[in-house]
Amino acid sequence: MPRYDFRCKECQQAFTITIPLTEIDEADPHCPRCGAADPDRVIRRISIVASEEARLDRLADPSRLSALESEDPKEMGRLMREMASESGEDLGSDFGEVVDRLEAGESPDSIEQSMDLSDPAGGGDLF
Repeated sequence: MPRYDFRCKECQQAFTITIPLTEIDEADPHCPRCGAADPDRVIRRISIVASEEARLDRLADPSRLSALESEDPKEMGRLMREMASESGEDLGSDFGEVVDRLEAGESPDSIEQSMDLSDPAGGGDLF
């Protein structure tokens, strides 16, 4: 059964009521603290479950990848953090350090030099 959050206009008390969706229009919530009627409805954040395919499609959207071309380390770090979060994989402490340093504004070249992030297989740099 859905829960609805409210805040009293008189005493600012937050409270929740649980009623069927079909009855929300007829509901007449009152503040449990002071009894005042007509509280403000509070809209909370929601989560939407997406399929793995939808998440990967969203990550591959070319408009989202412009951060890689912007040469702004903060944007690059934001994108890398978002992609890691969407993947659900543990990418290790080095990855976390790289992202933190990018978000702080450090250049990818500086990070790569200080951490020796060249690809050990000889395939090129990680950036």
